[in-house]
Amino acid sequence: MLDANYFGAMMVYMDVVDGMVSGGAHATHDVLRPAFQIIKTRPGIIIASSVFFMCLPTKVLVFGGCAVNPDPDSRELAAIAVTSAETAASFGIESRVAMLSYSTGTSGKGKDVEKVREAVKIAKKMRPGLLIDGPMQYDAAFDMEVARKKASESKVAVRATVFIFPDLNTGNNTYKAVQRSSNAIAIGPIIQGLKKPVNDLSRGCLVEDIVNTVAITAIQAAKN
Repeated sequence: MLDANYFGAMMVYMDVVDGMVSGGAHATHDVLRPAFQIIKTRPGIIIASSVFFMCLPTKVLVFGGCAVNPDPDSRELAAIAVTSAETAASFGIESRVAMLSYSTGTSGKGKDVEKVREAVKIAKKMRPGLLIDGPMQYDAAFDMEVARKKASESKVAVRATVFIFPDLNTGNNTYKAVQRSSNAIAIGPIIQGLKKPVNDLSRGCLVEDIVNTVAITAIQAAKN
């Protein structure tokens, strides 16, 4: 309990506080390990995960799989997609999920592509009504001209609001590239699947990042 993150997680667990935000001066694993050990995941959640709210000038996108899980398998990736869609919907964002890969549709092969393809099948069984498609390259999910060439029959291409990255390496680098090169506001990582809200900050965070994450955590706590 002398460790600040364990003490904070125990305060959340004991209902002394409604949520916790940490990470500005700690590594991600130091923030999340106490949360996973003490607060734990909600019933039915097979894996805790995370999203970033990417606030662009004209829209807000949800990036999933950018902070917690290094290399999820197909079942875990499907769970991340479903949970990310639920998070998006809880904040008023209509969920249209693009499962990202280096190939769109059937144009490419490889174990990484097949992992995403299988994840899409599993996610559709988990949530039959969820609008989800993949494997899909980011440009096909985002750009109309590219989508016309690569995914003309997809109901998600161009209209995607939730982007699920296949692994931590891809997701973490992509969200930071978008954030830094386009001056987008990245809020997160927002941790999903816990019984009570605990959220992590990047050690490169700004005051604005801290305020935004605190606000998100308060909203999560109110919904709980």
